[in-house]
Amino acid sequence: MARTVPPQLETDPPVTGETSDGLCSASATRNRVVLPSLPESHRTIPFSSGASWFRKVLAFAGPGYLVAVGYMDPGNWATDIGGGSKFGYTLLSVVLISNLMAMFLQALCAKLGIATGRDLAQACREHYSRRAGLFLWVVCEIAIAACDLAEVLGSAVALKLLFGLPLLAGVLITALDVLIVLALQRRGFRFVEVIVVTLIASIAACFGYEIFFAHPLWREAAIGFIPRAEILRNREMLYIAIGILGATVMPHNLYLHSSIVQTRAFGSSTRHRREAVRYAIFDSTLALGFALFINAAILVLGAAAFHTRGLHDVAEIADAYKLLSPVLGASLASTLFACALLASGQNSTLTGTLAGQIVMEGFLDIRLKPWLRRLITRSIAIIPAALVIGFAGENKVTSLLILSQVILSFQLPFAVIPLIQFTNSRSKMGEFANSRLTTVVACFVAAAILFFNAEFLWLIFRSA
Repeated sequence: MARTVPPQLETDPPVTGETSDGLCSASATRNRVVLPSLPESHRTIPFSSGASWFRKVLAFAGPGYLVAVGYMDPGNWATDIGGGSKFGYTLLSVVLISNLMAMFLQALCAKLGIATGRDLAQACREHYSRRAGLFLWVVCEIAIAACDLAEVLGSAVALKLLFGLPLLAGVLITALDVLIVLALQRRGFRFVEVIVVTLIASIAACFGYEIFFAHPLWREAAIGFIPRAEILRNREMLYIAIGILGATVMPHNLYLHSSIVQTRAFGSSTRHRREAVRYAIFDSTLALGFALFINAAILVLGAAAFHTRGLHDVAEIADAYKLLSPVLGASLASTLFACALLASGQNSTLTGTLAGQIVMEGFLDIRLKPWLRRLITRSIAIIPAALVIGFAGENKVTSLLILSQVILSFQLPFAVIPLIQFTNSRSKMGEFANSRLTTVVACFVAAAILFFNAEFLWLIFRSA
């Protein structure tokens, strides 16, 4: 049997004379050193294989939380509040299934990045033809634009609720996120992770307060985690369900995670990389567990505060803000709700900017100055958001947030299928290739995403 040559890391000596069809489609590309995405942060955080288990966990704690931010962004708020107020606890099963899918897919991303030294965008550029790579890049940019639209609009809504700023002014203020990201990264990638985790903890604390005063029906909430066929038959319920799926399993997070796991300075041997994969998966699974809690808390809050009180049409975030304090009888409820929304929006724009940089560098193999590439990334989000507010008006914000999440869901297969293809290939992953069971689960996840999208289209055309 021919020996399988494991893929090289960019820190390894160049490989010569190989004929493997690895991530690079040509031997000339295979032999050159691939520059990493986020080069200013690449392998800057030490990881000692001889350290204790707790120190290893701490060393790898961080990337999973940057990824988890995308699973609790303002797009989730719009879909979860709308689903909770209209259908009670029924869609909790969709939140659970979506988060389980996210945990699985992010684990594959971590394994791809650590095993090959490439992020998903670089892997696509090297494996597919230039035309196919450009198509995937355009599709990914559309997904990032839809994601950023939700994040920018969410931050603008929070600024309006807290300070009375017009939405358009709030959108323009978010342009300053470019400067914030640059300032944070100069302090080191670890500092970025600390800021993100702090904001996540703040969001969780705000929702803990809200849930305490909402007095949910915990038995009904537990039953809500059991999937129901009604979700597929009810067009309105399916629309929000696909929005939840799009808001939870986000395409840009797959590219982001496969890159930022490489900020850890793990060894290049098979044993060291296998150890790094184990701790990276532990980190992302734990972080996405927090995301599951916050997503479920938003939907439970919508169900407990509004649905059980007969308020079934609270779909606008602004309406939820106005009603929370009088409905719950807690004076800080509305203010904390808006503060959590602002923290969520700022967190998401920060990680979205990083993802935009990774996608641009990975697919196009171009190197721009940090301020320029982040300015381009933010412009892709801010310009559509400003146009949306100018033409659609401020009263359509939450509808647009939900629509943006549905768009994300339709973009998912273009990221998920290449991810599964690469991690299944032994010639690309070496000993890290997916097992037969993992392959079956991965194909099931991809099929479930495609089925949800197809079912949604069928309902739309049938009722047209």
